[in-house]
Amino acid sequence: MDQGQLDLYATNLASSSTHRRSCLVVGNYCHDVLIKDNSVIAESIGGATSFISSVLDGFNLASCYVSKVGPDFAYPVTHRPLVSSSSQTTVFHAYFSSEIKRQDRILKRIRACDPILPSDLPNSKFDFGLAVGVGGEILPETLERMIDICKTVLVDIQALIRVFDPADGTVNHVDLNQTGFLYLLPRIGFLKASSDEAPFLDLEEVRKRCCVVLTNGSEGCMVFTKDSELKIAPFPTIQVDPTGAGDSFMGGLVTGLTHGLTVPDSALLGNFFGSLTVGQMGHSKFDPHLLQRVKEEVDKRREDHFDGLQFFRALDAARSSSSFLQKSKRELPNNTGGAKCNDQSLLPTICEKEPHSIS
Repeated sequence: MDQGQLDLYATNLASSSTHRRSCLVVGNYCHDVLIKDNSVIAESIGGATSFISSVLDGFNLASCYVSKVGPDFAYPVTHRPLVSSSSQTTVFHAYFSSEIKRQDRILKRIRACDPILPSDLPNSKFDFGLAVGVGGEILPETLERMIDICKTVLVDIQALIRVFDPADGTVNHVDLNQTGFLYLLPRIGFLKASSDEAPFLDLEEVRKRCCVVLTNGSEGCMVFTKDSELKIAPFPTIQVDPTGAGDSFMGGLVTGLTHGLTVPDSALLGNFFGSLTVGQMGHSKFDPHLLQRVKEEVDKRREDHFDGLQFFRALDAARSSSSFLQKSKRELPNNTGGAKCNDQSLLPTICEKEPHSIS
């Protein structure tokens, strides 16, 4: 996909205006436990699927979700998961510390639900597929099946390269070349990775096989193809909790593509939703009035093809005027501390230096 294809890709998808785009989202729901200084400070629903659905549902996209949980699953969800009779829900513990030198979280998978099998996927065709596993639940054969039934598949690299310490479940990464997914790269549409995950892929080789999107906190993101690269502007924001920012980015990216935006515009929409997510505590909630305004701006962008900077300014204005921002500021925890934040700051810490968007 060269630069010209980047600009035209999603616009060409929209040429048939009577066809409603469909999306398949694959990845397990989880139970997340947030721990600071050995004390539990929050428990919530987790998993990339839960954050992505907040974006897709806000745009009323025709979406199908395949997730597995155990009988112990504790949260009500719009998209019902498959309930495993042989395992319990995946559990992650995220550890934060008040120590200045320990701002990054330590993530541990405490328990894993059953993996998602090819036979768990529907016998239907979809325009887009999102492979967004977090706990090793997506197998190579499952991703291959997704590619067979979806025209374009977007993959979060964490679904491919995460490994878990057999002793305590600490999350680590392996090089993409050491996984069983490498042979599928030429059939993937987009591979998304964070700046922390980027060292585990050979960018120069992978970009020859599929479009790579690298998110980088306050720097926004970069879109790489075989012959081109493009920087996508960030939306400055006060970071409260980085959890789920990359997932919301994926939701925004695929939302843009389904609405016929170009890849750069879709990535900008991803940055937008990532910035909204890091600006609030816990699971993301989006103001319906804000979503309506964003929908209007997306429609204008697709139909009028005005300047890209104008699209950025329109989204930023919608975000700045939203009652959501004022509500988020009122709900910030009292313990804001003095530590400056980076891509994964302490949960109750506010940035005092550079604002961040995508974690």
